Amino acid sequence: MKISVLTLFPEMYGILKESVIGRALEAGVFEVNVVNIRDYSLNKHKKCDDYPFGGGAGMVMTPQPLHDCITATDPGHQAVRIYLSPKGEHLNQKKVLELSKLSHIVLVNGSYEGIDERIITLDIDMELSIGDYVLTSGDFASLVVINAIARYIPGVLGSESSTEEESFADGRTLEYPHYTRPQEFMGLWVPQVLVSGDHKKVAEWRKEQSERITKERRGNK
Repeated sequence: MKISVLTLFPEMYGILKESVIGRALEAGVFEVNVVNIRDYSLNKHKKCDDYPFGGGAGMVMTPQPLHDCITATDPGHQAVRIYLSPKGEHLNQKKVLELSKLSHIVLVNGSYEGIDERIITLDIDMELSIGDYVLTSGDFASLVVINAIARYIPGVLGSESSTEEESFADGRTLEYPHYTRPQEFMGLWVPQVLVSGDHKKVAEWRKEQSERITKERRGNK
C-alpha cells in the first residue's frame, strides 16, 4: 500500500520513523510519501495562502499549489484522495479497515482556516474527520489516519491477531481489561480466572467485561 501525504509541514512526519510503523516502513511493508505543497507554488515566495473573499479571520490555502500538487502526485486519479476536515465523515474502525484495503490513498492536509472550496469540488474524493473539534492543521489528523490504517496492513504488527480482539474490532464493542506480571501490585490482584488456565472461562470473562465496559461507557451508542 502507498500513502501520499500532501502538507505544508513535511517535518511533522518524522515521527513515522519510530516504533512498529517505522520498522514496517523501513522493511518496505508499505510506503508513505510526504510531499511539500510549497514546492508547487508559482508564487516567488512560495506563498500558499491568501485572505478569504467576503472577509473574516484567518487565511485560506490557495487553489493553484494544491491542485498542481495533487495532480502531480496522482496524475491519473488512480488513488482515493482524502481531505482531512472537521466537516468530513467520521473516522471509525469500519472506515479504517476499508481504507487499509486500498492500494493508494492521497491525504490532503489543510492549514490556517482551510482550503479553497474549489479544490474539494475538483480534486477530492472524500472528506474525513477524526472528531468534532478543530486542529491547527490536518497533519495531526493524517498521522492518526496513517497509524490506524497501518495496523491493518499485513506485516506491520507482530501478530495479526492483535487487531481481532481490540476495541471496535466488531464495530461497536470496547476491549476487555489487560493484566500482566506481577500478579499482585499495590494490593490489587489479577482476576483469578486469568491465571486459572481455563481458556473457555477466560474467553467468557473477557466477553462479559467487554460488554460491561461498552454499556457503561458508550450506553446505547
